[in-house]
Amino acid sequence: MFFQWLKRKLPYGLYGRAALILILPVVTLQLVVSIVFLQRHFEGATRQMTVSMAYDLSYIVALTETAEDVPTALAAIAAAAEPLGLAVLLPVDVEAGTRRDFWDFSGRVVVRELRARVKGLTLVDLDDAREVRLILATRHGPMQLLFPRSRVAVSNPHQLLVLMLATGLLMTFVAYVFLRNQLRPITRLAKAAEAFGMGRVLPYSPRGATEVRAAGAAFLDMRARIEQQIEQRTLMFSGISHDLRTPLTRLRLGLSMLPPGPEAAAMERDVREMGGLVDSFLDFAQAEATDTAPEARDPAAFLAEVVADARRAGQEVTLTGVDGEGLATFRPNALRRALENLLANAARHAARAEVSAQLTDETLCIIVEDDGPGIPAARRGEALRPFTRLDPARNQNAGQGVGLGLAIAADIARGHGGELHLGESARLGGLRAELVLAR
Repeated sequence: MFFQWLKRKLPYGLYGRAALILILPVVTLQLVVSIVFLQRHFEGATRQMTVSMAYDLSYIVALTETAEDVPTALAAIAAAAEPLGLAVLLPVDVEAGTRRDFWDFSGRVVVRELRARVKGLTLVDLDDAREVRLILATRHGPMQLLFPRSRVAVSNPHQLLVLMLATGLLMTFVAYVFLRNQLRPITRLAKAAEAFGMGRVLPYSPRGATEVRAAGAAFLDMRARIEQQIEQRTLMFSGISHDLRTPLTRLRLGLSMLPPGPEAAAMERDVREMGGLVDSFLDFAQAEATDTAPEARDPAAFLAEVVADARRAGQEVTLTGVDGEGLATFRPNALRRALENLLANAARHAARAEVSAQLTDETLCIIVEDDGPGIPAARRGEALRPFTRLDPARNQNAGQGVGLGLAIAADIARGHGGELHLGESARLGGLRAELVLAR
């Protein structure tokens, strides 16, 4: 459970994970070194210096205790205190306790060692960062001792922390710049691959580390092969269409010379069906071809043109509205072909159709709804396959087609980095086709 929770909290991106791998060891190392060094070195050095100072203080206390009166004690103390760097006052007011800031870690060691080694110690005052004030009980009354803080504690211990922090920040910044430069080629490769999946070709050249260059070169080879295959397929089916149209034309001419009759009518019907099959097959082959470059267009104006053309062709189509504002990038000719196929499918099986669109920050969703019989949920995936006719009993001569309209629309959606979803229209009761494109 803990590891699952931790996995959800960790960064998902490569940059965040690489930065975490880089920063976490540096921070951990600095913390460990700081704690160990401060605890072992600074506390040890403070303890040794305090123990040495305790001997001097004990000597002063011993001189005071052996003196017969206060003047004699002051004279004896003055001769010894000056070389030891001590300031002595005798007698003073009685004070007791410990005064120390809570962040003064070295002062904690000083207080502990002095109280353990100096007899009669009543007050340890470390409020002044530069001076230590002590009150000791003697036979002649309370005695005050002053001496520099540097006699019992290492001076400027924070310099090590400042130096470590500054060095750590500098190295982290250098590593950040280096890491960003190393990850930038990967980001560019991802953007080029994503754009190619949406039917766009971004200029890209391999850069960065050897492995990233190898991946970039492999991507360029793959993109070139895919583009070449698309071009070859388009040329091949264009040639097939041209080659088939010639004998079909000869058949039409030959049929026109035959006397009218049932047999001639049946042959003419077969020729028309073959011509329609050739045209549909060629349209399907050209669905993924990048015949036009992607353009930034206004979806509302584009859909208004498509609906207007469909209405001029006699289709009962209405543009209900576009939710959202802005431009979307797509191939106009390919998207027009996809929408025309969807509208033709709606006109074939329904009395009226409606077109709407939803524009978000990342997608453009074009919705075509009709009041026809729709497609059963179990067969919607089958309807997107090429040359699939869900109702083979229908009359083919009534314009039912060869089963490529939805397949072409789905193919064009995939070429734009999107999908075609089929569902049931809640408002009209027929088929609902959602053409979702990456914006």
